[in-house]
Amino acid sequence: MANVRDIVFLMKKNIISTLFLLLFMGVFWPINSYAQTTENRIESRGEYKAETRIELAQNKPTNIFELLFGPQKTKEVPSRKVQKTTRKPAPRASLPPPTPEVEKSPTATRLIVIGDSLAIDLAKALKRFYAKDPNLTIIGQGVGSSGFVRDDFFDWGNALKQAIKADSFDIAVVIMGINDKQNLMVNGASEKPLTDAWKKAYSDRLDSFLGQFRAANKPVVWVGLPPMASPRFSNSMIQISSLQQRAAFSGGAEFIDIYKRFADENDRYTSMGPSISGQNVLMRKSDGIHFSSAGSDKLAFYINQSVKHFYRGGTISLAISDPLLGTDSLHLERPPFQGLSQIRMLEVAGAVMPISNFKPRANEMINATNEEPMLQVLNLQKLVSAPVGRADSFGVGIDLNVELQKNN
Repeated sequence: MANVRDIVFLMKKNIISTLFLLLFMGVFWPINSYAQTTENRIESRGEYKAETRIELAQNKPTNIFELLFGPQKTKEVPSRKVQKTTRKPAPRASLPPPTPEVEKSPTATRLIVIGDSLAIDLAKALKRFYAKDPNLTIIGQGVGSSGFVRDDFFDWGNALKQAIKADSFDIAVVIMGINDKQNLMVNGASEKPLTDAWKKAYSDRLDSFLGQFRAANKPVVWVGLPPMASPRFSNSMIQISSLQQRAAFSGGAEFIDIYKRFADENDRYTSMGPSISGQNVLMRKSDGIHFSSAGSDKLAFYINQSVKHFYRGGTISLAISDPLLGTDSLHLERPPFQGLSQIRMLEVAGAVMPISNFKPRANEMINATNEEPMLQVLNLQKLVSAPVGRADSFGVGIDLNVELQKNN
């Protein structure tokens, strides 16, 4: 058994030695002999060239596997053609094309915008709103820092007098008051803002101003004041706007209360709000007083609703229909026309029905005569003079305590 193991061991050793020898010979001697044999074969045929030597050197086997199985063929990878992309130059910024303006008719209705700096922004918005209407032209007459208090700075009463005399407008839109919280001279004395004496003198100036419109038969739309960012200033503007609303009511002007339309859900100032397109955008400027462009456009939309009462696509109409026509209150007294605000009051009041308006009984119908009973005419003055706080006072009621003192 030992001899067999020795023989097997020797055989393995000889085989390993032989393999190493073949490997060594395959790397050096067979490669050179292959190259020489091939070269001699080419020379014997007389086809030897200098380039062949280089080719043989390149194609000779480099290891035993290439010697046994031949040189490996490498696949040529096709080269990708890189397409050069040329970048187009970025377009240069340019101004938007100007909005085409419609040529106004020579007989177009002239709408004048009167007031302080609020009127300046409003006039621009109204020009945008009516840009495509050839029958309505906007005349901006806003004066910054002006108002009804400092007539020494700018006298609006005299300016309106000159405008009416020159017949320079057909409809007026007024928005003013942010500069009126100042001392007012009354009979040579300086009254502090919003005192009783101040309010009376301020209301007198409003009445005188609006009286010129009514005397000239010029329709006027008065725009109230919006909420302000400063709570104290906003409270003062509410009081001034209330005086303007009362004067507009009695002076025959159409009053537009815009306070809640530019306030939040708590009736307080907010700089944001829905635009005329429904988007929540900035409505006010950073000073908390003036309107932004979007806010002015929204205000112009509301004003257009009131202007429609007078403006009929190139003509001005002051004809007012009877709101009580066809109702049981047709016998009500009609006061002289005092503007659309009077019509608003009657619309709120509705048809006034007598409390004793019962259906006649059968015996009353049998004993009835041809004589028509006298209808009791309801005095409208009593309706307007209802006590303050009662549902039918409509904001112009009387103070019972003052009336009792007068009677006593």
